Amino acid sequence: MTRRIGYAFCCMIRGLAFLRLLLFGVPCPGVVCCLLLPDFEGSAHFLHLSRNKSNHELGYCEAEAKLASSLDFWTLSSENLLAVLPVDPVKENYVRKVKNCIFSIAFPTPLKSRVRLVAVSKEVLEDILDLDLSVSETDDFIRLVSGEKIISGSVPLAHRYGGHQFGIWAGQLGDGRAHLLGTYMSRQGEKWELQLKGSGKTPYSRNGDGRAVLRSSVREFLCSEAMHSLRIPTSRAASLVVSDDEVWRDQFYNGNIVKERGAVVLRVAKSWFRIGSLEILAHYGELDLLRTLLDFIIWEHFPSVEVTEPNRYVDFFSVVVSETAQLIALWMSVGFAHGVCNTDNFSLLSITIDYGPFGFMEAYNPDFVPNTSDDEGRYKIGNQANIGMFNLNKLLQAFNPLLDPRQRQLAAQILEGYPVLYYTRFRELFKAKLGLLGEKKGDDDLIAFLLHLMEKTAADFTMTFRQLSEITQSQLQELNIPQQFWALKVISTHKLFPAWVSQYLLRLKSNKNDSDSERRKRMTSVNPRYVLRNWMAESAVRKAERNDFSEVHLLQHVLRQPFQKHSAAERAGYSSPTPSWAKDLRVSCSS
Repeated sequence: MTRRIGYAFCCMIRGLAFLRLLLFGVPCPGVVCCLLLPDFEGSAHFLHLSRNKSNHELGYCEAEAKLASSLDFWTLSSENLLAVLPVDPVKENYVRKVKNCIFSIAFPTPLKSRVRLVAVSKEVLEDILDLDLSVSETDDFIRLVSGEKIISGSVPLAHRYGGHQFGIWAGQLGDGRAHLLGTYMSRQGEKWELQLKGSGKTPYSRNGDGRAVLRSSVREFLCSEAMHSLRIPTSRAASLVVSDDEVWRDQFYNGNIVKERGAVVLRVAKSWFRIGSLEILAHYGELDLLRTLLDFIIWEHFPSVEVTEPNRYVDFFSVVVSETAQLIALWMSVGFAHGVCNTDNFSLLSITIDYGPFGFMEAYNPDFVPNTSDDEGRYKIGNQANIGMFNLNKLLQAFNPLLDPRQRQLAAQILEGYPVLYYTRFRELFKAKLGLLGEKKGDDDLIAFLLHLMEKTAADFTMTFRQLSEITQSQLQELNIPQQFWALKVISTHKLFPAWVSQYLLRLKSNKNDSDSERRKRMTSVNPRYVLRNWMAESAVRKAERNDFSEVHLLQHVLRQPFQKHSAAERAGYSSPTPSWAKDLRVSCSS
């Protein structure tokens, strides 16, 4: 406990100079490690420098489980960041090279035309932000989530980071159209960082306009919430608003510039720090700041790592390597391709962030590339695990100067273990997708055999596994595949399909204390019936551009429970083959 208080006190002292200059009347933390603000919806709101734990672990009094009905007493804080991490001393908002800091203060630029609310996530509002859904109908809410209103306690920040893009060091990148509004402490004692995307220019905008368009914002809003429902670690989306502000984009980087509508997404995550957050500090030799940021990240987000231990950076790296392997294996288990796995898009907390030209694979194809600007297929779905290794190596290179020779050797050994970690988790996930229990020698071959048949027949990835979850063993044994199992009909055209079925049924017989109904129940709980296919998102976008948000709302509803059958989703064809109009649909690169 003494070491923890000592760390917090040192962080506080280090940040006081910045607080005095920058907090515009927001009080500095006291000598103790927390600050009590008494006017949060009738209960105390604690802002502190402790780890991100529950209120029970921290010994908090249980706050009344009540949702805020307005934003009048709802507050954010930037103190936990600003008390420790230095801010750019230049206050003007213009594009420039920034050095020796983590953030620049940058205020959102309000949209000029009327702002409409497209959608909100009830779960994020109520379960994370402690806001009653009715708050989303207020003008204050619209002004907040569009960047017009700055809430009490907020000091809007743009984060400075760099990164390797398509394998090449790209220099300073940073939040070019995103504003970190502050940290919210939920009534469960969890810290969540709120960030607007598409909210205007910052010092890191480079040649951009600071805006996001409706097309890409609908996709990000829907996908981040869909991924959460698929049980994949991800940033969340609280709201999406659209305006009539004109934003010009070259959607496919082919010289065809078109007018689109500006939109803003309110994104929520435990942290927005990424591999590039550390890379830029190492690149410019800012090693003291690199150490400060790493210690802060460990303290806030890695409770299993003791921040005062000499080997803390090695221990931190071990966790990141393991959780990155887990994340990418989860992506693969649902056929998700991120599309832009640059180091500036890879979270240090191993959550999915920065949804751009992503895609859910339809016909199984290891070479599936959702990003039409990825000409060489660097980020194809079958290469994501290798890219994870590349990115982790760049992370290790970034904090390598802080390690002694023995620690460097240990870290290198940890990185070498990444392929085994990834493959082990991949294997576990795909065994579960096939309903296999226990360990058998031929399991790997059985999985590989099925994927081979799927590739050769271009069978639908999602529905092949889902329909294997729904068909009975007797139907499979007789090769009597009902017409509604259209994906299995496709794969059954391969001459080796009967051989695979025989091996599969034989393996299922070795499941101890299992029945066919239990197998199907187990498999339908891990094999989704619905994912956000590109054509589904495109259909919702086209309607939204006409101010018809009905399909956005339908997809929200369906993707909230992707493992359950929905009558409205079936009528919309969400579990049917790709419609003819969408066969050659391309994912836009620009956002």
